[in-house]
Amino acid sequence: MALSGKTAVVTGAAMGIGQAITEKLLHNGAKVVLLDVNESAAKTLVENLSKQYGQDRTLFLSCNVESEEQLKAAFEKTVDTFGGIDILCNNAGILNENEWEKSVSINLLGVIRGTYVALQHMNKLSGGRGGVVVNTASMAGLGPLITCPVYTATKHGVVGFTRAMAGASAASGYGIRFNVICPSFVQTEFLSDPNSKMGQFSHLADVIEQMISKAGTLNVSDVAESVLEMVTDETKNGEALMIFSKGKHYVTFPSM
Repeated sequence: MALSGKTAVVTGAAMGIGQAITEKLLHNGAKVVLLDVNESAAKTLVENLSKQYGQDRTLFLSCNVESEEQLKAAFEKTVDTFGGIDILCNNAGILNENEWEKSVSINLLGVIRGTYVALQHMNKLSGGRGGVVVNTASMAGLGPLITCPVYTATKHGVVGFTRAMAGASAASGYGIRFNVICPSFVQTEFLSDPNSKMGQFSHLADVIEQMISKAGTLNVSDVAESVLEMVTDETKNGEALMIFSKGKHYVTFPSM
């Protein structure tokens, strides 16, 4: 998929991985709608991006992925502004075992909500143009992160949901590809004071430190580059891409 003239929606776009994805898509020719609850950070980012890429290439919409109503309004505004949607990056997420129900609502249910609302506009069976959805999971979506059981569960859910949607789309003729990225530790605010986010498992903090020391950390630009790969390579559907500081590879799952 060539990105020139395409429209992308990125959730959790104001900072971190979402910001890097937004900048990568813009750099490669797409128009990007930024969804986030952090209005101050998003508006500052859009102001800077508009200077670099032009005011007609970006749009910020305040949107909480826990609200189906807000998601519907945001996608409708996107279609009204840019004429359609070609790319969705469900990236919004939190890591906080103290607020585990909110973690499920944002990390997993937010991905499902965003996908189902986007389908109403992207599905070729209902007049959409098709396209691609890339979801942000984690290495915790493929193996257990023992300090964060609920975070692990949400990211496993994102991987499973993505793969199932890829199969459903292919079988149904939606014209939409679904892929998921599974990065290891990334230099974002997630890594700032991780002990405070582990809740009842904070006594295992040394485990995280050992894992980070062994695995290393990624830059957000590394993750964004992998998202671009999954967006542009039209052979990729139902793929999970593991990203580490020493390289990346597509996951081979057992056949059913």
